[in-house]
Amino acid sequence: MTSKKNPKKIRFAVGTCALGSVLVAATDRGVCAILLGDDPHDLTIELQRRFARATLVGGEAAVEALAAKVVAFVELPRQEIDLPLDVRGTAFQERVWQALRAIPVGATASYADVASSIGAPRSVRAVAQACAANPLAVAIPCHRVVRSDGALSGYRWGIERKRALLDRERRA
Repeated sequence: MTSKKNPKKIRFAVGTCALGSVLVAATDRGVCAILLGDDPHDLTIELQRRFARATLVGGEAAVEALAAKVVAFVELPRQEIDLPLDVRGTAFQERVWQALRAIPVGATASYADVASSIGAPRSVRAVAQACAANPLAVAIPCHRVVRSDGALSGYRWGIERKRALLDRERRA
């Protein structure tokens, strides 16, 4: 835990892509947030809310490069995005997020498929909740999870962004 006198620093950068704005934030360990939205200011407020005790630092070249990598992936998603990650969740969430990273670019899996793949076939709703709690858009590809009938369901950053990401991945 960080003290108030010496808060954790989170470096961030905001880029623009076909889906709107993308904010990428990183600690010294790796990327801790990738947020999608329409307004860069709103994304920064969301980041501050998520990491209330952290000091946010913008404009550093290393994080700008990470943001450029995320934007490039959104624009042309040929293969998985390779980023150092600093993501923390419950043990269950982390199992789900690891399973999501195994879904190939251009493919989808149902919530039930993901639940089965982690050895918890009755935990479909919990899988959906873990997807909703995912702080790393595109790096942990929760957009690749669909309903059992193949229909799109909720997406933290908007169903239209989910559709656009899937369409881009299928075309790539």
